[in-house]
Amino acid sequence: MKQIEICQEENKILDKMHRLKVAEVEKLTQTVRELEEAVLAGGAAANAVREYQRKVQELNEEKRILDRELARAKISANRVAVVVANDWKDAPDKVMPVKQWLEERKYYQGEMQQLKDKLAIAERAAKAEAQLKEKYQLRFKVLEERFKVPSNVTSRTAAEGRSISNVRSRCMSLGGVENLSRPSNGSLLRKTSFQSGSSQSNDASSLLKKAKNLSGAFDGGSRSEGKEKPVQLTDQKDNGHSGTSRESHSNGIVTAHKNADLNAAEKMKLENKDYVCGAVYDMLQKEVIVLRKACNEKDHSLKDKDDAIEMLAKKVETLNKAMAIEAKRMRREVAAMEKEVATIRNGKEYDQRLKCSYSAKGAMNGHTLPQRNDRSYKNFTEQ
Repeated sequence: MKQIEICQEENKILDKMHRLKVAEVEKLTQTVRELEEAVLAGGAAANAVREYQRKVQELNEEKRILDRELARAKISANRVAVVVANDWKDAPDKVMPVKQWLEERKYYQGEMQQLKDKLAIAERAAKAEAQLKEKYQLRFKVLEERFKVPSNVTSRTAAEGRSISNVRSRCMSLGGVENLSRPSNGSLLRKTSFQSGSSQSNDASSLLKKAKNLSGAFDGGSRSEGKEKPVQLTDQKDNGHSGTSRESHSNGIVTAHKNADLNAAEKMKLENKDYVCGAVYDMLQKEVIVLRKACNEKDHSLKDKDDAIEMLAKKVETLNKAMAIEAKRMRREVAAMEKEVATIRNGKEYDQRLKCSYSAKGAMNGHTLPQRNDRSYKNFTEQ
C-alpha cells in the first residue's frame, strides 16, 4: 500500500512537471512570436543601431591608431634621450632605463592587440562570407528550379524568333522603318533605365532580377511574336494593294508595340512584387532557421529534463529498495533482541526457582538437626 501511495505521489509530481513543461513551451512560443513581431517592427531601429555601432567602432579604431602613434613618438623621444644620456657614460654604465623598457613593452603589446583584432575581423569576415555563400546557394537553387523549363518551350521560342526576323524584314521592305525604330528606341531606353536601377540594388536582388528579366524576355517574346504573326499574314494577303497595306501594317505595328509596352510595364510591376516577395521569403527563411534552432534547443532541454526525471525516479526506486532492506534488517534485529530478552527472562526465572528450592531444603535441614541432638543427649544420660 505504501508503495502504491508513493507511486501515486510520484505520478502526481510527474503530471505537475509535465504541465509546467507544457506551460513553459507555450510561454516560449508566445515569446518567440512577440520577438518575431518586435524584429519585424524594429528593423529600422536595428539598422540605425548597427550604423551607430559601426561609427563607434571606426572611432575606436581611430583612437587606437592615434594611441599607437603617440606611443611610437614617446618611444622615439625616449630613445633620443637615452642616446644623449649615454654619450658621456662608459660602456658598462650604458643600460636601458626602466621607463624605456616599459614603453617598448606597451608598444609591442599594442602591436599584438592590433594583430589579434585583425585576426578577429578576418574570422568575422569569413563567417559573413560563409553566410552569404549559404544564402546565394539557396537563391541559386530557387533559380535552378525556376529555369527548369521543358525543351518544348525553347524550340517554340526559337521558331517564334525566326518568325520575328521574317516580319521585320518584310516591314523594312514595305517602308515601315520609322514605325519600327521609334518603339525599339523606347524599349532600349526602358531597358537601360531598368539596368541602371537594378545595378544600385544588392547583389542577391540583382541576380534575382536578371533571372526574372530572362524569364520575362522569354515570355514577352512569345507574346509579342504571337501578336505580330497576324501582321505577317495580313502582309501576305494584301501584297496587291500597296497603299492600304502600308497603312494597315503601320497601324498593326503601332498596336503591337503598344501592347508590348503595356506588357513590359506589367512585367516591371510583377518583378517588383516578386522582389518584395523574395525579400520577405529571405526574412521568413531566417526566421524559420531561428525557430528550428529554438525548437531543437527546446527539444534538447526537454530531453535533459526527461533524463533528470528518469534519474530521480531511479534514485527513488533505489531509496525505496534501501528502505525495504533496512526495514527487514531492523525487523531481524528486533526479533533477535526479543529472543535474547526471552532467554534472559527464562534464565532469571530458573535462578529464582533454584534459590527457592535451596532455601526450602535449608529450612528442612534446620528442623532435623535439633531433634537428633536431643536424642543423642538422652541416650548419653541414660548410660
